[in-house]
Amino acid sequence: MRNLATIFMLAVASASFGQAQMQMSVEVTNPTKQARKDAPVVVQVPKNDAWQNAVVTLNGKEIPSQLDDLDQDGWKDELAFTTDIDKKETQKFNITLKKEAVDSAYPNRTFAEIVLRNPKIKIKNKHNYYLQELSLDKNCFDPYHLPHHHGVAFENELIAMRIYFDERQTIDLYGKYNKGLELKATQFYTDPQQKAAGYGDDILWVGNTFGFGALRGWDGNKPTMISDVNSRDQRIISYGPARTIVEVEDRGWKPEGSKIRMNLRIRYTLWAGHRDMDVDVHLSHPAEGIGFSTGLIHMKNSEEFSDHDGLRGQWGYDWPAGANDTIGKKQETIGMGIYIPEKIRVKEVPADKDNYTFVIGTPGNDMHYTLTYSSDDETFGYHNSKDWFKYLKEWRKEVETPVIVKVLSPEPMATNNTTK
Repeated sequence: MRNLATIFMLAVASASFGQAQMQMSVEVTNPTKQARKDAPVVVQVPKNDAWQNAVVTLNGKEIPSQLDDLDQDGWKDELAFTTDIDKKETQKFNITLKKEAVDSAYPNRTFAEIVLRNPKIKIKNKHNYYLQELSLDKNCFDPYHLPHHHGVAFENELIAMRIYFDERQTIDLYGKYNKGLELKATQFYTDPQQKAAGYGDDILWVGNTFGFGALRGWDGNKPTMISDVNSRDQRIISYGPARTIVEVEDRGWKPEGSKIRMNLRIRYTLWAGHRDMDVDVHLSHPAEGIGFSTGLIHMKNSEEFSDHDGLRGQWGYDWPAGANDTIGKKQETIGMGIYIPEKIRVKEVPADKDNYTFVIGTPGNDMHYTLTYSSDDETFGYHNSKDWFKYLKEWRKEVETPVIVKVLSPEPMATNNTTK
């Protein structure tokens, strides 16, 4: 999350290529008067060698972590881990980067999958053609139905979602009863036996709305789909003990009113132990004069909250497959929230029958916003609008005051000891 940690560049001029390992010290401070659980920490990895493995310790105890290659160029870019940190506390972590590629023994707290249907399999949650990335030409007739569960799906212990692989690129939600990873088993299509065992299920009907914070264009009056593209991509960047990152990319997108085509990349980052998610948008060309919009679906029976300063939410209920398909379903109650920083916020649009809309934009290449939700099905979450809206106010403060990360001492080590 951008509410996670300040990211520091590491300039290690003295490190020579080919060393077996390198040690660093990192200081993490919680500047607030609230204790943080699973506070996200990110350290940018120096590309002075082909680092393949990392060991992070706090007071001599090893902390689960992961190295991520964000741009998929074969070089690790970021080291990610989480920490429980008390109010006003400062913690010092020791990090050892190693060249040896070792499979992590840490249990995953996040998961992501892109699945194609196997025509030989008739059971809806047993398909097994797993992909890391899917790219489709604009002439694909029906991209929505090509991938199983209609696009990439991802989760942590608390929440799960999928992103539709069509011009809507809508985020659809899954509600859990109990904490844990479920998508590998249910594939977003929970069967009766799994429901009886306490697994969650699809909880939201989205139609052509924003759903949960989808990015759209803006024609000056209403949201527009990301429709005029040369190709669409979805990919899994990583999942592991700290976070999962997935991307949606529209190559050769021609925004309404624009004379050029550009690439639009939307990166979603979900951290372990969090019910919120970062949305980072990058455009290959400056976006000055191009209208964008995002927001939340206006559930038919919802109560709205807004501080009229970038934070907006709702608590409501609806049928997860639409009001015309209620067989075997129950009404689902959901709380959702979105925070749009002032830097990209153009205006808040009054609710209509479909959406709670924000118009956003940037003269540059990048935008960022944050989303959060809770299902009333949860045994561990929120169950009324009063508590949910109170959470949203506290959540905004956390987004705006991340833990502070300071690199203290990158010290290259001249050693051949590459064992853990």
